[in-house]
Amino acid sequence: MAMAAVAFPVLPGKAEDGRRFAQEVMERRQEAAAAWRRQGTTREWWFLQATPAGEMVIVVLESADPQKAFQIWAASTDPYDVWFKERAGSICGIDFNQPIPALPEQLLEWAAD
Repeated sequence: MAMAAVAFPVLPGKAEDGRRFAQEVMERRQEAAAAWRRQGTTREWWFLQATPAGEMVIVVLESADPQKAFQIWAASTDPYDVWFKERAGSICGIDFNQPIPALPEQLLEWAAD
């Protein structure tokens, strides 16, 4: 399994919307799980990070092919995925129907012996 971490901007004043969105996703847990399975994602974490440049949502996902998972999601017309992309897009200001151009470059990995 591979892991990827991607940071998305949070539009000014939208952090609370991001928190509510995370709750809504968990309320729709079965639909979310089905969507993640379609994408090949086995685990996903979201973090809200305050920075001097504004707030960011950091998404960490585990998948056999994270880039392909994002491509499948971008192309999906499943009603849950459409809702999810619209909701996430309103918080981040990103059109999630477009594939992410590239995943971040991993600079370091450390594990305890």
